[in-house]
Amino acid sequence: MATQTLTRTDERFLTSDVFDRDQRVPRPVHGDWDEPGKRIPIYHRCGVLVVGGGPSGTAAAAAAAAAGADVALLERYNHLGGLSTGGLVIWIDRMTDWEGHLVVRGFAQELFERLPAEAVAGPAREDWGSQNTDKAGYWSHRTAGFHGVVTWSPTIDPERLKLLSQEIVIERGVKLIYHSWAATPIVEGGTVKGVVFESKEGRMAIMADVVVDATGDGDLFARAGAAFVNDIEQADVHHCMNTSWLFGGVNMNRWIDFKTQRPDEHAAFMARGREALKLFERPFVSWRNDIALFMGPRQSGYSALDVDDLTAVEVRSHRAMAAHLDYFKAHAPGFEDAYLLQSAPQIGVRHARRLVGTDGVWRHRWPDGRALPDEVAVSPAVSPKFPNISIPYGALVPQALDGLLACGRHISCDRNSHGFMREIPQCWLTGQAAGVAAALAVAGGLQPRAVDIARLQQGLLAQGVYLRPGATVTLTPSALAA
Repeated sequence: MATQTLTRTDERFLTSDVFDRDQRVPRPVHGDWDEPGKRIPIYHRCGVLVVGGGPSGTAAAAAAAAAGADVALLERYNHLGGLSTGGLVIWIDRMTDWEGHLVVRGFAQELFERLPAEAVAGPAREDWGSQNTDKAGYWSHRTAGFHGVVTWSPTIDPERLKLLSQEIVIERGVKLIYHSWAATPIVEGGTVKGVVFESKEGRMAIMADVVVDATGDGDLFARAGAAFVNDIEQADVHHCMNTSWLFGGVNMNRWIDFKTQRPDEHAAFMARGREALKLFERPFVSWRNDIALFMGPRQSGYSALDVDDLTAVEVRSHRAMAAHLDYFKAHAPGFEDAYLLQSAPQIGVRHARRLVGTDGVWRHRWPDGRALPDEVAVSPAVSPKFPNISIPYGALVPQALDGLLACGRHISCDRNSHGFMREIPQCWLTGQAAGVAAALAVAGGLQPRAVDIARLQQGLLAQGVYLRPGATVTLTPSALAA
């Protein structure tokens, strides 16, 4: 059964169907097996270990290395970028505020400055923040116009972003480890000392002074005993899962003309699709006119921490992909010659766990807009009625667990704020903050919670991160020399 849900960004653009799960088949109980004790070889030792090479983990590794740390990056797939590449979430959400100022900078800005021009599609810089009706209307159908404002929320070529992300961390001397899945943290006396991981070689360990949990689901901090929450906002799509896919051989300009110039026919097309396919999704533009992005039917009621649920979502999504091709080829202008191009190798998980940190990103602070004293990043607000939102360092720091920082979609925040803090630009921001903080902790022989905020903010500013003047603390000459 489908229920229509409004997301938190734009009621017209992002009205989305959410589909309930199939009936769950109970899992049989098969008993237990006691694993024999093993001596685990240590594969590597480093200053900073980043676990997870998605947007936040890539940013964390690059930032920590740029700040002078000896860094290793452990990734279970064969590429970096996570959902922005392997998950085919190639529409990058807003990086500008509602006045058109670029607030998601630093590592994120470096990526877009280095990507080839043909790998990025979006409005020209001079149009960011424009409220011109024609421009905002044009970009509203191309992922970059919301609430009547043109925003910088581009679409990208995922293969180019994979390659660039990899080359940046290699350039900076990061030890990159693909095809390796972190299994359990090594914890001694309430402090994370490293990680045991699985690969084709078996179980091995990496020891580190600071571990950055960039798994997206809080796998490490949860298994290390840190407190977390997993409540969801039922009226939002951010708790759903899906597998995205791409169709090639399309003409998205023809599709958009159909949608905008023949709205009654388009509405009838969508209604027939929902009736015929049940799990039904509409296409989005990509970085090319001949490639369409389908974010996949949003499926509710499944857990990102349950292997049976993850499997079920994949099965349903791939079946939906084939059914969509048949329906769109037969009935959608611009899709007559469409073909299956790619399904995402990574499932689209929006939510699993959120850290309980020493602070967090809280809904009650949205209207305030002030720069928090430990601001480490600034996020665009969810709508023009709110000012920019301050992200505190405390959102990355566990309440009690030492030796670890968290970044990405599982940072400390309430369920309302998670709706935007899980987005790719915000993951780049919190990843960069975690990386610089981890490097400072290692250099000073400190626990991450003891890192000097002024030094952290100065380190982030030096890497091009945008912070407000009210948040940053000026270092004295003696402190700089220390």
